[in-house]
Amino acid sequence: MLREAWREAASWPRPLQVAVNLSPVQFQAGDLERSIHRILPETGLSPTRLEVEITEGVLIGEFTRALNLLRRLKALGIRMAMDDFGTGYSSLSYLQSFPFDKIKIDRSFISNLEATPHRPIVRAVLSLAHALKIPVVAEGVETEAQRAFLAREACEEIQGYLVGRPELIERYLDLVGVTMEHRLSA
Repeated sequence: MLREAWREAASWPRPLQVAVNLSPVQFQAGDLERSIHRILPETGLSPTRLEVEITEGVLIGEFTRALNLLRRLKALGIRMAMDDFGTGYSSLSYLQSFPFDKIKIDRSFISNLEATPHRPIVRAVLSLAHALKIPVVAEGVETEAQRAFLAREACEEIQGYLVGRPELIERYLDLVGVTMEHRLSA
């Protein structure tokens, strides 16, 4: 999966970033770092174009080992995002332990923004992230009202069906800078 995603991204004329979710199982397998070191030169993708998204589950268990691996990957230039922020057990201690490049607010908070407790929670996460100078992505944005609320609260990025649905890469050729001639010659 990593190889295919990175190979595809390396073929794009525009040097867009590509984000990949890593599971706790990939961290526990013990060969993730070796795989990354092998796949990067094979695909030709610059590590600075990569963003690895992890959940708190990656850090539960062998915290020190996982933290050391994250630090080594970050030293390569790979960006790190804390995915599904707020759904785990000790998010704040993880933010203190590792310099994440991005925090992603879980879609469960965004989909229920109309509910009384969710707006203050989203505001608090945004305030905390801004104080730590960490950009925030709100996941699961599906309505204009959600987008407007997040814009008022200075959320840096949004993702969700409001701005784009999962599609085959062929639907995004213009975005990545691929012309039909380029695609046929690749």
